[in-house]
Amino acid sequence: MQFSEQRLRALVNPAVDTAALAHQLTMAGLEVDAIVPVAPAFNGVVIGEILSAEQHPNADKLRVTLVNIGAEQPLQIVCGASNARPGIRIPVATVGAVLPGEFRIKDAKLRGVDSFGMLCAEQELGLAESSDGLWELPADAPIGQDIRHYLQLDDHLIELGLTPNRGDCLSMRGLARETAAVFGLDYTPSPIAAVPASHDRSLPVSINAPVACPRYVSRVIDGIDNTQASPLWLVEALRRSGVRSLGPVVDVTNFVMLELGQPMHAFDRAQLAGGLTVRQAQAGEALTLLDGQTISLREQTVVIADEQQALALAGIMGGQSSAVSTATTSIVLEAAFFQPLALAGEARRYGLHTDSSHRFERGVDFELPRLAIERATALLLELVGGAAGPVTDVNDVAQLPKREAIVLRAQRIAQVLGFALVDADVVAYLGRLGCRVTAAEQGWLVVPPSHRFDLTIEVDLIEELARLYGYNRLPVTAPMAPVRLLPQPENQTSLRRLKRALVDMGYQEAITFSFIEAGLQQQFDPGIHPWALANPLSAELAVMRTSLWPGLAMAVLHNQSRQQSRVRLFEAGLRFTPTADGLEQVPMLAGIVSGDAFSASWNNPKNSLDFFDVKGNIEALLQLCGIQGEFSACAHPVLHPGQSAAISVDGKRIGSMGALHPSVIEALGLTGPVYVFELQQSALVLGSLPKFKPLSRFPAVSRDLALVVPDTVSAADVLAVVRQQAGEVLRDLSVFDVYRGQGVAENHYSLALSLTWQDTERTLQDAEIQALVDTILHSASATCGAILRS
Repeated sequence: MQFSEQRLRALVNPAVDTAALAHQLTMAGLEVDAIVPVAPAFNGVVIGEILSAEQHPNADKLRVTLVNIGAEQPLQIVCGASNARPGIRIPVATVGAVLPGEFRIKDAKLRGVDSFGMLCAEQELGLAESSDGLWELPADAPIGQDIRHYLQLDDHLIELGLTPNRGDCLSMRGLARETAAVFGLDYTPSPIAAVPASHDRSLPVSINAPVACPRYVSRVIDGIDNTQASPLWLVEALRRSGVRSLGPVVDVTNFVMLELGQPMHAFDRAQLAGGLTVRQAQAGEALTLLDGQTISLREQTVVIADEQQALALAGIMGGQSSAVSTATTSIVLEAAFFQPLALAGEARRYGLHTDSSHRFERGVDFELPRLAIERATALLLELVGGAAGPVTDVNDVAQLPKREAIVLRAQRIAQVLGFALVDADVVAYLGRLGCRVTAAEQGWLVVPPSHRFDLTIEVDLIEELARLYGYNRLPVTAPMAPVRLLPQPENQTSLRRLKRALVDMGYQEAITFSFIEAGLQQQFDPGIHPWALANPLSAELAVMRTSLWPGLAMAVLHNQSRQQSRVRLFEAGLRFTPTADGLEQVPMLAGIVSGDAFSASWNNPKNSLDFFDVKGNIEALLQLCGIQGEFSACAHPVLHPGQSAAISVDGKRIGSMGALHPSVIEALGLTGPVYVFELQQSALVLGSLPKFKPLSRFPAVSRDLALVVPDTVSAADVLAVVRQQAGEVLRDLSVFDVYRGQGVAENHYSLALSLTWQDTERTLQDAEIQALVDTILHSASATCGAILRS
């Protein structure tokens, strides 16, 4: 929102300078983003009238003019502008004037003719980016008056960065009302008189979408002359709000929007077929907008239509077929109220953002449409003439917003703000905002005004009290509340601790987008249809990820493209899996590694990372949590078939790990090999507590077994059988060698196990250990086809 300081002070004028005004507005929540002067510094420019313009005797493109600036004698000035002609009034930079850029005007002789000044265009005064010729001022511009005084250029443009809840401040009236409330001043808006109808012609209006548009106001104005130019005051008022002039009818609708906050539109009545209808668009219906683009309408979109076609996107932009032009002699003015939720995001779905949609999405006062029609009518009759018909006001009272009373408790104010406000101040502050305040048993009943859509509950009102009292004046007090320490289960490992463990292993944390490109998602999780975003930021961020791997893979590619050959990253985040009931969000912990196992150093061998390095990292995480994990071979579409594993705890799968498939590495442009893992956070944070076992005073007995096992049998299966048959006094079981080659049958491998037994009450005998070994060998043979290696 950009506004003129002068125009604001004409409505309400706090006794502070520009900087203090901006500071106080910012402290009240209306953040000032910028303050810039309306015009650059210049002086010595007055209004003059060209009395004569003769051809220069020595130059075809120059004219010698006599200019009246109110002095005793007219000035002779040589000018090259094509529109320099007798009778027009223009800015004149006199001798000694200083123009923007420190350009000083001096006596000059151009091609042998004396020149005493310069006739100016808007660009030369820094008031436009480009100009086609001299700036032609209105015919009644006072000759000899300083142009800065005439145009009131000693002004500032103040730009506000309004939050979405303050749509009521997107107008001069709303801004003046808020400024008066902040500074404790009185402000009464100028009354808007009704313009009596001078004919009975009107247009029938029907509302077929009352939930989205419960009120629609219109008026027919006949006999206008739209060939007139907008007056300078109107053009300048629009310019200072960042809006360019487009002709008197459009300029008036824009001016009323900026003044009152009510977006408006005007239709060329001659282009309408029958009455107006507010309805939802039909499937495939097309509309050519004012900006020239043709769009295909969605069925949920609300449009303004006549009996033949859609004329405008409701609350967003009008259509080209009914646009007002210089040939227009009869118009239909319209002002409506649209529910904010009905228009939320609608403009963005069509790639649009307009002043109207910006206001309607934030909420426009539902009592403004008729006032706006009357104000615009009065301005149009003054500028382009014509005769106004009666106002047509169609509304569905049941669908209009209700302003219900909010209970505001004095005790709650003191609790939230940390001190008790004086009752009279509470009533005064809320009264300045336009609220109706009545006393109640524990405080007050407060009815918000129609323009404040953001005041709905008690804390909203308390926030307003804090704003107007002054955030900087609120007392600083320590909160007093009973504090109970939350229990911290000892078997719970925090995500922060897991992250630290990964950092200790050489990983760095990455944060990637939760949405990725659809093709990338399909590459990592084929067969699953991910949740697509309705309004993605770009095609590369179109669907919700079902795994953290795609984002991490692209992070590795980014690093490898910048000569980072050794990359270790991890990420904690959500994966989003579509289900029959909607979307399941699962917190995951994932990692990705590539490059050498160790950083380059004189004492580190240059060994490439392998599967078991990553498996060791995962086992360290599981051990930190007190979890016994199980790794088993599995098939995964994105992992190498010979280097992939499912990770399980107590028979329940909690994640996967392995090497990315070579085809995936090639498709992404990665330098391989690349290893990944992904674990469910819920399985990691809750583990088992260490339990004390008494130390045995008796010796341990160890045996090593080398079993020849078929390739189809995993080591985990063999270990499960051995652990089951080894008895209750087995203390340790580990694999210390895996061998394939000479001496081992084809399609088999040798698995070397180390077993340790120890009893706490007696010394174990060789005979009973041998019996256990025989039982193990028999069960391993029967269950797994394993035999003792000779």
